[in-house]
Amino acid sequence: MYARSTTIRAHPESIEQGVAFMRDEAMPNVLSMEGCVGMSLLVDRMSGRCITTTAWQSKEAMEATAEQVRPMREHAAEMLGGRPQVDEWEIAVMHRDHTSAPGACVRATWVRMAPDRIDRGIDVYRMGILPATQEMEGFCSASLMVDRTEGYAVSSVTFDSREAMERSRAMGEELRERGAREIGLEIVEVGEFELALAHLHVPEMA
Repeated sequence: MYARSTTIRAHPESIEQGVAFMRDEAMPNVLSMEGCVGMSLLVDRMSGRCITTTAWQSKEAMEATAEQVRPMREHAAEMLGGRPQVDEWEIAVMHRDHTSAPGACVRATWVRMAPDRIDRGIDVYRMGILPATQEMEGFCSASLMVDRTEGYAVSSVTFDSREAMERSRAMGEELRERGAREIGLEIVEVGEFELALAHLHVPEMA
């Protein structure tokens, strides 16, 4: 399973219009493409950062749609007032305790490591970090996506509410530090987001 994420730094006053466009126009078009298994949208209203992720059954399906999605990406960037950054990932881990509901929020953690440490990083996440994360109050789901060439990865943990996400911050920091020690990785950034659209239907991959 593979994913393409598009990050745009939007003008905060444009976010509602952008969410409506992604929900009403972009998402139905993308979901109709062959090999697509879902789409999500994360929004940080304070910074204006919006991250759209589409999931695909194979790398070939993702690559085959690149030109089809480009006009929608450019239109969304123009509407939101920011330049798009596009990343492509292999989905390494996906575990869902239950489906998210309105009000759900996501903490995303971007990390970097030596490319030859990616498999080790996946194992540590699956065997050590994920079981501990599942014990957090309000846990909904978690995923790990990797770029093997660049040694880049992003973990996303979805919580039922912003309050549950906020209460998990200390434990989340402890798990990040543990992972950094065990794998020898650099924590690049941690962000917290509203889950504005949640239609990713990636199967269990824990």
